[in-house]
Amino acid sequence: MFENQSHEDLEALMKADTEFRRLYRHHQELDSKVQDAELGVLPMDDVTLACMKKEKLQAKDRLLRMWGERRTSLH
Repeated sequence: MFENQSHEDLEALMKADTEFRRLYRHHQELDSKVQDAELGVLPMDDVTLACMKKEKLQAKDRLLRMWGERRTSLH
């Protein structure tokens, strides 16, 4: 998600902002579960998977907004 961003900037924001760090980790957990479900490793019904994907997308959108808003305050 932040592949094109400086790793140092990402780490600094995660240290400075507990909400960003919590949401980033939550997004990573959701991403892992979605991938496992799609591979068939984690049994899950279609409705649950769709809800998880929606939650993951909402987390990503929020993270990107937070990145834009708060990254500049670190510099």
